[in-house]
Amino acid sequence: MGSKLEEFKRFINVDSLLKYVSERRHEDGGYCFVSQLADTNINDTYYAIKIYDLLGLEVPERERTIEFLYSSAQMQTAVVGVAMAIEGLIVLDAKDLAREKLDLLFQKYNPLEDKFAVGLGGSEEFGTATPLEATYWAIRAMKAIGHKMNAEMREKIRAFVMRFRIGDAFGVTHPTTTMTYQAIFTLHSLGYKIKSGHFKRVEVCGEWGGFTEVPHSLPPYLEPTFYALRGLQLQREKATCIRRHIAFIRALQNPNGGFRRSLELGISNFQNTYRALASLDVLLRHL
Repeated sequence: MGSKLEEFKRFINVDSLLKYVSERRHEDGGYCFVSQLADTNINDTYYAIKIYDLLGLEVPERERTIEFLYSSAQMQTAVVGVAMAIEGLIVLDAKDLAREKLDLLFQKYNPLEDKFAVGLGGSEEFGTATPLEATYWAIRAMKAIGHKMNAEMREKIRAFVMRFRIGDAFGVTHPTTTMTYQAIFTLHSLGYKIKSGHFKRVEVCGEWGGFTEVPHSLPPYLEPTFYALRGLQLQREKATCIRRHIAFIRALQNPNGGFRRSLELGISNFQNTYRALASLDVLLRHL
């Protein structure tokens, strides 16, 4: 057990968290955040992998999980799912298998043919993926696998992302924390260094802690907190009230070990659990 794991144990119940994740692994090597269901899926499996990786732990029965991800990424899979499968395979050190799925990704996402996610399909957030979300995940997959884009593709993606710029932030109808981070991450990955003041504008201190999707709103939620902290990190900045944000994240851990998205009632899932860990990881660096 590494030092990072021990550091996390000072703030959250890591043993309970690991029990929550491990109990939701199924025989096919996939994961489902609802333990009673055998409805294993790429999303939950990806976040289980990311949780183990962040904690410096081996994924149980790694080969089965590799096989699950590889076989699950099919033509009917949404862009986000294919990208998650590719990145997950990279984390599991199955780079050759990940490369085999790159052609599938480009069938759905090919900027050179103005295909910015054909059949957007399921979002990892709510409902249907936005074009910025699909682009963000496609870029993550290409970056993970070391795929080199040519200048024409980089420019096509840059121009596409910039269509969603609103002031110094990004969104479809109005700027949001999630889409601003997704856009800035994409642009940085393409070599275009831009900054946004949006992340500072959505920081909540006082009794709450956390971040919101839009300025001057409450309550804070985990997903904008995760994206805002990542955005600030990308811009080489840091949050103002570090300890208040740590307290906010700690308060989101449910009795079953997983994390919910808000201070209100909410169920645990793998996505929120990873985001809580990743956010805590960023914050602890600034204590």
